[in-house]
Amino acid sequence: MEREKILALLKRVKAGKISPEKALKELEALPYLDLDFARLDLHRNLRQGISEVIFGEGKTDPELIRIISELNRRKANILVTRLNPERGVKLKKRFKQAQYNSRAEILKLINQPVKIQGRGRILVISAGTGDLKVAEEAKETAEFFGNKVECLYDVGVAGLHRLLAHWEKLKSARVLIVVAGMEGALPSVVSGLVNKPVIAVPTSVGYGASFGGLSALLGMLNSCAGGVAVVNIDNGYGAGVVATLINRL
Repeated sequence: MEREKILALLKRVKAGKISPEKALKELEALPYLDLDFARLDLHRNLRQGISEVIFGEGKTDPELIRIISELNRRKANILVTRLNPERGVKLKKRFKQAQYNSRAEILKLINQPVKIQGRGRILVISAGTGDLKVAEEAKETAEFFGNKVECLYDVGVAGLHRLLAHWEKLKSARVLIVVAGMEGALPSVVSGLVNKPVIAVPTSVGYGASFGGLSALLGMLNSCAGGVAVVNIDNGYGAGVVATLINRL
């Protein structure tokens, strides 16, 4: 439950428009809703300013439907990550108002207007087109949590002039998310050009010696540029959340 909803509920009690007993019933799900197979953290937005997000992998279709239905009944904004196209299309048919990004494998259901809370713009950069799944996950996440987001795709170090052609975008962004596989060099390059925080996201894109993204991860952790922070392999969602929190400061 969002802070604004609780405040509005308390004002209704104060004004005598709703009984304390009825208000208590509306609040009874705090701090979480027990579904037996899942415990929905309805209190997280109050604590962190970031509502709980549903990780799609490992959950059955009936479980996802139950979770989404409970949140939808409470008019919450819903984000489900890691939904392959088959499952994503199926859930979109079930929840007609949902939006599904097949590349990001993200389903969104917006019940309340998304307020822009970020103080500036987040720029999502991908080294190659093969990194777009993770980059799009980061973009969708950052937008869901109330940020203005711009994207700059396929500007990796194999053709550095492609990146430098967008110098003004790099300088004007408040936070930059840089997604790269292979050797993972792009975040260091970007960080060396700007005075803003860079969140590096290694991807599992690459040939054998990339070890499923481990080479990119280690390269980013060993960056000689001072402004690079690194999230886990393929973790576009995590990058979007960190960028959100930074952009609200």
